[in-house]
Amino acid sequence: MSSPSSAAPSQRSKSSYLPWVLGLLVAAGGGAYYLKQGAAPVEGKAGGHEAAGPRGERPVPVTVASLSTGDVRVSVPALGSVVPRNLAIVRSRVDGPLLAVKFVEGQPVKAGEVLAQIDPEPFRAALEQARGQLARDQALLKNARIDLERYRGLLAQDSIARQQVDTQEALVRQYQGTVQADEGNLRSAELQLSYTTIKAPISGRVGLRAVDPGNIVKASDTAGLVTIAQVSPITAVFPVPEERLPAILKRLREGRGLKVEAWDREMKTRLAEGSLLAVDAQIDSTTGTVKLKADFANKDGSLFPNQFVNVRLLLDTLSGVVTVPTAAVQQGSKGAFVYRLTADGKVAAVPVRLGPADAGMAAVEAGLAAGDRVVVDGLDKLKDGAKVEAIDPKVVDAPGREGRRGGPGRPGR
Repeated sequence: MSSPSSAAPSQRSKSSYLPWVLGLLVAAGGGAYYLKQGAAPVEGKAGGHEAAGPRGERPVPVTVASLSTGDVRVSVPALGSVVPRNLAIVRSRVDGPLLAVKFVEGQPVKAGEVLAQIDPEPFRAALEQARGQLARDQALLKNARIDLERYRGLLAQDSIARQQVDTQEALVRQYQGTVQADEGNLRSAELQLSYTTIKAPISGRVGLRAVDPGNIVKASDTAGLVTIAQVSPITAVFPVPEERLPAILKRLREGRGLKVEAWDREMKTRLAEGSLLAVDAQIDSTTGTVKLKADFANKDGSLFPNQFVNVRLLLDTLSGVVTVPTAAVQQGSKGAFVYRLTADGKVAAVPVRLGPADAGMAAVEAGLAAGDRVVVDGLDKLKDGAKVEAIDPKVVDAPGREGRRGGPGRPGR
């Protein structure tokens, strides 16, 4: 017969195992319910759509596009810089105090418009001095001619010697030279006076002035007063590879003008459209390129001097060719390929040979035909033979449903 002291430890041992038994029963019930309901989908490595259980792999939601025929422009891309058609640094041609500046910085001016005024008083005094010297020498010349005529009459009467007449003729010629020099000095003084009024040499946009009124300006100043850049029309200079030069020169020899487009840095906005103006005389041997210059009307002022632009030189247009969105093209070890949608709802990796590309569309030379449907979005989840669910691009891009690219019913990430 056991004692009470020995029965107490046995009772405590049984009660300590009871929570563990209850926990195992709850876990077993939850597992049975999970197996009955089927395994829930979990996010996997292939974009969060890996499925487990009897349902198998789910279709991958993708956006597709149907191929059609169209026109593709053959263009030469280049990086260019906008250059003013004409650029002038306005400098003073005489020395003196700057009295007034008569232009607004950054505003357009016309050729011949007054820009600044230099103190003209010293030059007016020099002009009056030149006029006085001319009048004095003209009077001496007139008196010498009168004496010459008198001497010739006396010589006819044999009243004076021939030498005296010859001396007077030489004096007349001397005064004629002096008067001619005085007339030149007078024109020079008038010209110097006109230089005190500084005018715009060309039409264009003025920059920021380099000298303020009250300062002494000199003709030797290298900075000048202001810079004028002709911006309408305006040009752009850009290099193209030398292998493109034969096709460009052929077009020019045929008299067919080449169109040139200028785009912004992000290639989203076309800034201007112009034409090819000139080709440089030599190829840069260090880069293997030749510089070209294009001309733009720039009436809206969209191009600015020294602005960076993306240039597209249009060489030709391919008409009626099958086109594919460049977003659908992938690069593999064997070259370019696309995922084409098959009749059974799967995709097949199809190698393609592409031609020129323009505006997000590439010409197809081999591998695809008009009417084929290719995947343009959701490519990172695909492999050859994968089952897909095609989504209408119009539904994806509908207002309020921008997040549909992750799959039907899923919010965008």
